Amino acid sequence: MLYPLVFEPLFKERIWGGRELERLYAKKLPAARPIGESWEITDRPGDASVIANGPLAGQDLRWLMANHAAEILGGAQPAAAGRFPLLCKILDAREKLSLQVHPPASQAAALKGEPKTEMWYIAGAAPDACLYVGLQRGVSRADFEQKISDGTVADCFHCLPVKAGDAMFLPSGRVHAIGAGLVIFEIQQNSDTTYRVFDWNRVGLDGRPRDLHVPQSLASIDFNDFEPKLVPAFYRAAAGFKFRQLVEDPLFSVQEFVFEKSGFVKLAGQYLRIIAVTQGAAKISDDGSGVVAELKSGDFCLIPAVLKNVEIKAAAATSLLCTEPS
Repeated sequence: MLYPLVFEPLFKERIWGGRELERLYAKKLPAARPIGESWEITDRPGDASVIANGPLAGQDLRWLMANHAAEILGGAQPAAAGRFPLLCKILDAREKLSLQVHPPASQAAALKGEPKTEMWYIAGAAPDACLYVGLQRGVSRADFEQKISDGTVADCFHCLPVKAGDAMFLPSGRVHAIGAGLVIFEIQQNSDTTYRVFDWNRVGLDGRPRDLHVPQSLASIDFNDFEPKLVPAFYRAAAGFKFRQLVEDPLFSVQEFVFEKSGFVKLAGQYLRIIAVTQGAAKISDDGSGVVAELKSGDFCLIPAVLKNVEIKAAAATSLLCTEPS
């Protein structure tokens, strides 16, 4: 009964958000609100993605995991409480996000949080856009704590200029912030734990300063993580497209496929996969279900592991991300 699944996005208002998701991807955003996040595939408490296509339209991902987990996951492992292992978003940062960190697995339970490793793919960037990722070489924990106290902790962060097509891997424990003027596809562990170190002295949507989590941050930060680099832009050629490995991690892997002209790729084996169209358009089909998922730029599709002979047909000038949870 399963097939390539497309979901309704869940929109999140954020003080640093904007309206780019409406302009770029024709997302039907709530009126006159700064939308910073579109949760495209989520199985969080109170935030379960609702199926938008095919015979199961109206059911949600929580129902799927409760009733069809083995068919969805195959050999992939669920998150805590049997939830879907990943959370997939598109972010619209019109202003800088807070300087922050997510707890590593070794510290998360003690801090009463969840570990969060993630990957960013830059889909759109203003000319002067940057990421704050990792520490400037030589910064010590003592330096970091001193600069928190005097309000200059941003000086400790490694700043990288970025453009569309760049990608960055962020293991839990890596301090980071998204700069202003960026649209980002984010693939992450199913977690919503963030510890803020510094929030640029601004106020939240309620007009009050947002909470900081300095003790938790200091317990989570990898103080040996100096000046990480972007994912190399090294592509391999295949029949009708090129591809590169963006992430190869015990939690998940991500590849990018780029089609300069229309073509197709057949996905080998039966695995849980998530396809995201960052540019262009694609159709996803399989042997047996009879349902074809038609995707445009900004759309995601969940391919259950049970499906056989999955094929992606891409239009010219199309780029895709293909994620496989471990």
